[in-house]
Amino acid sequence: MALVLRWLWVNRNYFIIFITPLIILCLPLQYSTPEAKCGYAIILMALYWCTECMPLAVTALLPVILFPMMGIMESGKVCVEYLKDTNMLFIGGLLVAIAVEHWNLHKRIALGVLLIVGVRPALLMLGFMIVTAFLSMWISNTATTAMMLPISQAVLEQLSTTEADADEKELREGQDNQAFELAEVNVKQALDNVTGDKPNTNPDMEARINALSEGRRREREAKYLRLFKGMSLSVCYSASIGGTATLTGTTPNLILKGQMDDIFPENNDVINFASWFGFAFPNMVLMLVLSWLWLQFMYLGFNFKKTFGCGSKNEGDKDAYRVMKNEYKKLGRMCFAEGAVLVIFVVLVILWFTREPGFMPGWATELFNKNGQFVTDGTVAIFMSTLFFIIPSRLDFSCLGSANDEHDEGAEEMEEGGEKQKNDKKKKLKGTPTLLNWKVVHERMPWNIVLLLGGGFALAKGSEVSGLSKWLGQSLAPLRKIPPFAISLILCLLVGTFTECSSNTATTTLFLPILASMATTIGLHPLYVMLPCTISASLAFMLPVATPPNAIAFSYGNLKVLDMAKAGFILNIIGILCINLGINTWGTAMFNLGTFPTWANATNVTSTP
Repeated sequence: MALVLRWLWVNRNYFIIFITPLIILCLPLQYSTPEAKCGYAIILMALYWCTECMPLAVTALLPVILFPMMGIMESGKVCVEYLKDTNMLFIGGLLVAIAVEHWNLHKRIALGVLLIVGVRPALLMLGFMIVTAFLSMWISNTATTAMMLPISQAVLEQLSTTEADADEKELREGQDNQAFELAEVNVKQALDNVTGDKPNTNPDMEARINALSEGRRREREAKYLRLFKGMSLSVCYSASIGGTATLTGTTPNLILKGQMDDIFPENNDVINFASWFGFAFPNMVLMLVLSWLWLQFMYLGFNFKKTFGCGSKNEGDKDAYRVMKNEYKKLGRMCFAEGAVLVIFVVLVILWFTREPGFMPGWATELFNKNGQFVTDGTVAIFMSTLFFIIPSRLDFSCLGSANDEHDEGAEEMEEGGEKQKNDKKKKLKGTPTLLNWKVVHERMPWNIVLLLGGGFALAKGSEVSGLSKWLGQSLAPLRKIPPFAISLILCLLVGTFTECSSNTATTTLFLPILASMATTIGLHPLYVMLPCTISASLAFMLPVATPPNAIAFSYGNLKVLDMAKAGFILNIIGILCINLGINTWGTAMFNLGTFPTWANATNVTSTP
């Protein structure tokens, strides 16, 4: 029986793939309406996404099959949804991130900031969280976590080793007479006679020293186990928090952008890089500080004098600082390629912020967008990322001279019969490589996310065309009686719970079209519920399988599921409260959330048959 159950468990994905469509097939058979057929496709994809019985990207391709076969949308119209402006913004942002990672610019930034912050436990944790959050704003959360965790582990291991050596030295030199309770024995004199071998002490004294040494060792191991846990959690959590600050920081943000442009095409580009940053960055800072205080309380306590440190550094601090200093020195001086990538990155961010800042006309508005949205954030991202394939990775003005020298050397070798050496010299005459090449991009680009984005846009379009969105919105009309802040809070809790068991991309894709329909039906600004729920989808802190950063931190072996659940539960609550505070204060002022927008009302009217 156990063998049968094991076989069923191992092959569960096949049963889910084939049995699930048959179980829910009664829905389109019983109600042969477009809404029911679209609902069948969405339920099927939701179950596949939650169980991950198939790769997420493959599941995202199901609308290409189901919508045409069910008569919901034509195949050509479905396929167009898979490569929209938002996908271009995503690809451009990822190309910048790949260039930063390829030239180790992110590691240089991280180590440089950590050297400034210092190595005191509380400050070290705060420093790692700040650096991780900042890097996650621009490169993937997974890559940031994978880079920062080994650095944090190496620093803590050095601190632990140095403290162990100091304890051993203190015991052997007899500086802790009260601990030994041997006032009549001058331990220092006994140890001063050391000849390089075992100290000349009596067995009873040696046993006491060993017992005290063992006690200190256990206390030290427990202390650093807490530090390892706290540091691992701080890195993976800050990666997820940092990704919420920018439009390209994590996939759910881009899904919101795409859904808003698709469902509300007349929204006047209400969500762009600048407007998203204006709302999400203060929220990210607030969440980061509160998360640091909570992890500080859990794993370091609130003994600020001890954790922050006062006065001069001890040997352990100096050794840990030396570890980071050596890692920074290994990077060498900043090369031309790193400088070029940094300049492109800074210029890209400036162009994003100034394209359409909102409080004043942007450069795109004045130059290109007078008669429509011709230039978007995606246009800027692709333009700047194209420069990585044009600009050389080094400036080598001596190539001609070196080529002539090599030609002369090759001629001499030919005279000596060195045909093989000549061929080797010819092979060295290569052009300077560019900052990026397609091989590197192909290896590091997560193409599956592009398909996931497209699948979400296809689902939203299918829901709109079939009338399912309108039906769902009408079904949720009774929510009109509930205060808006309560609706937002409840929905954030629902999304935050759901995302613990499903990918944040799938969660956002499934919920946003429903939330948009509900908002237009009850006369609520769509962003009032869509924006906080999108950020809540990134707050998956409780389980190792919830996000890749959590899984990476868990793989180091210091954490238990209970550790992550206890810390993550409170952080989920903190995050949801921070988001709802933001949406009801500066978010309301930024997006004018107190009034129902005309572009949402027009969309709702035009979709009514």
